[in-house]
Amino acid sequence: MYDVLVIGAGQAGLAAGYYLQRSGLTFLIVDNVSSVGESWRKRYDSLRLFTPRMYDGLPGMSLIGNENSLPSKDEIADYLESYAKQMHLPIRLNCLITRLSKQDEVYYAETNDGIIEARNIIVATGPFQTKNVPHFAKSLSENVIQLHSSEYKNISQLLPGTTVVVGGGNSGAQIAVELASDDKQTVYISIARNITFRPLHIMKRSIFWYFEKLGVLRSGADRMVGKWLRNQPEYVYGYELKELITKGKVNKRPRAINAKDNRILYEDGSEAPIHNIIWATGFKRNDGWIDIATAFDSRGEILHEAGVSPVVGLYFVGLPWQTSRGSALLGWVKYDAQKIVNHVIQR
Repeated sequence: MYDVLVIGAGQAGLAAGYYLQRSGLTFLIVDNVSSVGESWRKRYDSLRLFTPRMYDGLPGMSLIGNENSLPSKDEIADYLESYAKQMHLPIRLNCLITRLSKQDEVYYAETNDGIIEARNIIVATGPFQTKNVPHFAKSLSENVIQLHSSEYKNISQLLPGTTVVVGGGNSGAQIAVELASDDKQTVYISIARNITFRPLHIMKRSIFWYFEKLGVLRSGADRMVGKWLRNQPEYVYGYELKELITKGKVNKRPRAINAKDNRILYEDGSEAPIHNIIWATGFKRNDGWIDIATAFDSRGEILHEAGVSPVVGLYFVGLPWQTSRGSALLGWVKYDAQKIVNHVIQR
């Protein structure tokens, strides 16, 4: 019986563990991965964060290196692994939770290695769980290489020819830029609306330095700035893709709405044959393992107020817009983690 069971050993779970370590409560962090940072290691080879090192650390331990430069995904994975060891956090890996239930005041987490009991649960599984791929992907020929952005590693996985990247967020933009460097690829990016680009640096300072000074990323979702920001499209940081589009090395296409054999159909009625497609279409949460009906609304969405569930003793950390834009970002998740742990202590 633990005071707190933290589900997820990514940045949100580790940040919660840091504050729990100082609370005097007994706790355990579990994850179904084989090593801390594994989800970062599995991302595409060229991935770099758009936030600089100065904002990519967890509480109590900075990220080593030039504070203004952008770390790679492997650097983040190494950092998270080192963090867990240096903070002496109690973590059980290869632990898959198949069902979470509650009886009276006790939570029961059924795992592949028995049942874990706890008085409180912090769900820190993050937003990147189930691939969000449109249903019409099944209509494409088996000769077309299809990869979700979480499966894409590098250009060697693709056939020479025409590649469409579907999705205009930062992952889609970075992958399109990489593909455009290969002369054997004709690259298209399919977007639902125009991409809003923002510079990575302004007057030699990271744009996130200005965001932090202005309090943009920590502004509450219910405040004026937070409401305005939430209604903005996702920004793509850096102008590499914009320059490639201007030069004609990456071609814009409208939103993809259907597929047939080796062809993609677009919203404007046009269609084109392809050899490869990268689905940079994000993720959906998978909370089916939480067998507590009152934790969800009628649409199956998590009920919470700033990460605190109406189910007593159930908490969340790392949800997008849990309290602010920074809630699901590596450098800012610690603020929500501290608030949630304080709530647990006061309970």
